[in-house]
Amino acid sequence: MTLRVDVLTLFPEAVAGYATTSVLGRAAERDVWELHLHDFRDATTDVHRSVDDTPFGGGAGMVLRAEPIMAAIESTPELARPVIALTPSGRVFTHAVARELSELPGFTLLCGRYEGFDQRVLDQVVDDEISLGDFVLSGGELAALSVIEAVVRLLPGGLGNDDSSVEESFGEGLLEYPQYTKPANVRGARVPEILLSGDHARIARWRRAEALKRTIERRPDLIERRGGLSEEDRAILGEFPASDE
Repeated sequence: MTLRVDVLTLFPEAVAGYATTSVLGRAAERDVWELHLHDFRDATTDVHRSVDDTPFGGGAGMVLRAEPIMAAIESTPELARPVIALTPSGRVFTHAVARELSELPGFTLLCGRYEGFDQRVLDQVVDDEISLGDFVLSGGELAALSVIEAVVRLLPGGLGNDDSSVEESFGEGLLEYPQYTKPANVRGARVPEILLSGDHARIARWRRAEALKRTIERRPDLIERRGGLSEEDRAILGEFPASDE
């Protein structure tokens, strides 16, 4: 099944440019996913194709008007559901949310601009809201591309090698272990000897230990979210108390 992703935006060309490159472009060529872009200026009815106006009650900036966005959604029955608005107040986008979206036949992303959406858009035609985190972007296009890439990477065939998405960061609620490539010695810094050993079972355990150590040090909240360290985790950390340099 090909995942359908619709994106409603004022700048469809910004999304299209990146979506045809690298991982996303190759995945689209393999029919893993398909992108449908919609400019909600096309749903305006005035000569100037106005999509924003000043906020009621005063304040800086402009607010995206409800009617053009509602009309764009309502006049496009083939839009994939759910319709997800990218907003600072949405639920935080995580690997778990990406996994959730990857199990759907499709979804629609609504990109904001300026001071955001008229609340009536969110109340009447949006099914969900997602935020990339506690920071502000000028628009939702970068957020949309981040969501799309995170989801497509999880789909069968999305990366070409499906094992890649299993082993990378957050796949098991942990940060990824450190990676190395040739040459084995770079300016005196050598690859850990265990990676040259050919003992793949021991390498797998070492990588697990390194992922645990890195997560404990940098993202202890992820360890807490997993319910703390399991007995297996503690055993593997005991097996590799320090990196094999």
